[in-house]
Amino acid sequence: MDSGSLVMIITRLFFSAVAAVFAIIIWSRTRDAAWMLIVLGTVSTYAETVYSILGVFGLTQNLFPAIGSVPVIAILVSCLPSIFFIAAFCAFLAKRKPKSAV
Repeated sequence: MDSGSLVMIITRLFFSAVAAVFAIIIWSRTRDAAWMLIVLGTVSTYAETVYSILGVFGLTQNLFPAIGSVPVIAILVSCLPSIFFIAAFCAFLAKRKPKSAV
């Protein structure tokens, strides 16, 4: 592993960890469904980052069932943040009342 890869791994871990910490702080201060789903999306993004870095080091190979050559957990972990963000946007739109035409 060269120094560029190491710098990328460290910065990716750092910034996703900072985002997860702030998301958890927001989680403790809000009870809004849309915001809680955004928080879950951010935390699951951090989990995806950790999982992918463990994969770079070869620690997650052959541990889970696979579809072809891709582990099922890798598919789930990579899609989970988007699923939470989609749910958050839908929750936000559902609670918004349409403006009446004047």
